[in-house]
Amino acid sequence: MKRKRSKNDLKENEHPPLKKKLKNKPTMIEICAGAGGLSAGFEKAGFDILLLNEINKDCCQTLRINHKNIKVSCKDVRNLSLKKYNNVDVLVGGIPCQSFSVAGLARGLDDKRGEIIYEFNRLIKECNPKTFLIENVKGLYFHDKGKTLKHMIELIGNDGKYKVEHKVLNSNNHNVPQKRERLFIVGIRNDLKVQSFEFPCAMQYKPVLKDVLENIPLSMGSKYPEKKIKVFDLVPQGGCWIDLPKNIQEEYMGQKMIRSSGGGSRGVARRLSMEKPCLTLLTSPSQKQTERIHPLETRPLTTREYARIQTFPDDYEFYGSMTSVYKQIGNAVPVNMAQEVAFQIKKLLV
Repeated sequence: MKRKRSKNDLKENEHPPLKKKLKNKPTMIEICAGAGGLSAGFEKAGFDILLLNEINKDCCQTLRINHKNIKVSCKDVRNLSLKKYNNVDVLVGGIPCQSFSVAGLARGLDDKRGEIIYEFNRLIKECNPKTFLIENVKGLYFHDKGKTLKHMIELIGNDGKYKVEHKVLNSNNHNVPQKRERLFIVGIRNDLKVQSFEFPCAMQYKPVLKDVLENIPLSMGSKYPEKKIKVFDLVPQGGCWIDLPKNIQEEYMGQKMIRSSGGGSRGVARRLSMEKPCLTLLTSPSQKQTERIHPLETRPLTTREYARIQTFPDDYEFYGSMTSVYKQIGNAVPVNMAQEVAFQIKKLLV
């Protein structure tokens, strides 16, 4: 029997009031900020953003457009100094993930992008944050049988100065209509005397595409060639290449790919379902063999649909070409997911 909701129950996405209010907003700095998914989430959670750093020029302009009163530094993190921000409440790093991604070469710390972790640790020592947060792909958890992550945790723990914890979170559990798993690493300075960090709990309701794919502002979007459209028209909602007629399967996939996939691959010619969360958004909606077909129309998702699924507000603007905008949104941390993690960090600071 379903329990009736009492007046003491919290509504979905509400948080219990903090035991005591902070005199000032907690402060936050982010490096490798990308298009601002993490910073937008922290801002929603009540943080005062002191500085955003990003090297990509289009991302920098996106940050400036949406954070008009926040300093945006557009430089290589290797040339960044945070000495004047001593004792900031949280230092955040959306450290480049390609070197740890299963979709890439997974070279880890041997890749120059993976070496950014050493720069992040240098910045920890410079600004002495009360807490820090690193976000990365799930692949980092498994890279080199866990040795890479272990090495990173030992490094940023700084000989016991920080208690470091980590967890893989699925964005669909945190008010995001998308299956997107990301690894979050949280460090807590030992003088805060925190026993353990409480990562956000999964919410009861898991949003699906029908919750967000309506009344979306017009925007630019990629297109499929006519040859693909004829094939994709045959794919039902929630289906993929295995739902095509046998002769079309062989023509579109090729016997070699059909044999190598063993019938297990479901990402090719994949039409999304309105009744389910979106698959992880990629940096392009029409990459070869990794399609994300709109549930009701035979076309890729538009840039604004991408943004809605990533829980960016409709008035959040993205600067750059269509290719650049897709990439910015596809690489971002979903705003609602970032907000949930930010609120848990905020609890440590009261």
